[in-house]
Amino acid sequence: MADDRADSSRLAEVQRRVAQVHHEGHPEQQLRFYDGWAPEYEEDVAVLQYQAPRVAAACLASVFQEPLQDVLVLDVACGTGLVAKELQAKGFCRLHGLDGSQGMLEHACRKGIYQDLKRCLLGQEALPAPEGCYDAVLIVGALSEGQVPTSVVPELLRVTRPGGYLCLTTRSNTGNLEYKAQLQQVLNELEQRGLWRKVMEQEVEAWERATSEKESAQGVEYIPGVVYLYQKSPVL
Repeated sequence: MADDRADSSRLAEVQRRVAQVHHEGHPEQQLRFYDGWAPEYEEDVAVLQYQAPRVAAACLASVFQEPLQDVLVLDVACGTGLVAKELQAKGFCRLHGLDGSQGMLEHACRKGIYQDLKRCLLGQEALPAPEGCYDAVLIVGALSEGQVPTSVVPELLRVTRPGGYLCLTTRSNTGNLEYKAQLQQVLNELEQRGLWRKVMEQEVEAWERATSEKESAQGVEYIPGVVYLYQKSPVL
């Protein structure tokens, strides 16, 4: 019984923390929040049973025919390196990372998985990479309400090589539906312009444990999410 109470208390603490980051209005305040969150981040997402890094890495690995160790990957909004760990387990080993939080980058660096890590204020400045230099680009967990704006998506496409792949994720819970609709509009417009084609869209019912007070009050235990996989159009 005591263990159950401790688990419930820990979950409630994590839910408050995650809800806060999605409603932290000013970018500088949000980055300070992430800097402070970095030491407990991986423990917290483990409590939430967060599935996005594992699912995204598996989706990306499924489309490459060449040896994965030759694929150059950019992990955008890399955080502490959870996605990189999953990519490494699949056989990817040429990994670069970007994040706006210096605290998160420091924890990612300690893993020794990335060959290059840079700080970048996503949605506020261009990605620090030349056009068409990456075989694959991922952004996992950051495309959602109160985090990275959808305006970053064309930048992800810019730094991907022609014929390369882009993997993006977002939540499908009630609180993120407006953002998801905006994201979907951006994705569709880029496809209509012939800049990329959709390869896969994978819905995941148990994406992570619910974090909002409203969802908890309604008895929602897990929220859904989605992984998108696109291929950049080759040079015409």
